Amino acid sequence: MTYPPPSGGWNDPAWSGQQSSPPADPVSGQPIPVQPTAADPYAPADPYAGGDPYAGMKQTSGQPAAGYPAPAYPAYGYAAPQKTNGLAIAALVLSLVGFTSCITAPVGAILGHVAQKQIRQTGEGGEGMAKAAIIVGWILTGLLVLLILFYVAAIVFAITQSDSSSSY
Repeated sequence: MTYPPPSGGWNDPAWSGQQSSPPADPVSGQPIPVQPTAADPYAPADPYAGGDPYAGMKQTSGQPAAGYPAPAYPAYGYAAPQKTNGLAIAALVLSLVGFTSCITAPVGAILGHVAQKQIRQTGEGGEGMAKAAIIVGWILTGLLVLLILFYVAAIVFAITQSDSSSSY
């Protein structure tokens, strides 16, 4: 519901109609400008004027702008991903393949040690993979050794039992 415009010299700010004249300053009696003038130091720049609006923010050299310290971190976005050591990947794959083939587990563990040394020297990524390859590789190698010892003991036990039963 709309109300009629206010009567008299008073302008209601909530009323959406056009004002007939700008409001007057109560002290000087001069009209108050609706838009800021060029003499106003706080007036915003004309957005439609030509020129580069970012001209004051650009740097012409590699040095930071005057008065600002150099940032201690990269300026934009994320850091580049760290390169992963290829030997660490191969060591982990060989250690995990050791679950089925048993023979690649010790090779993966040894490659894991070599990969850790390379990672310490070069600073590449993949330290966790190399450590996992070492752990998995040596555990599977230990289980393989226990399995071989069990088979040897079973064969020796079978041979001794067959010799003692055939002599009767």
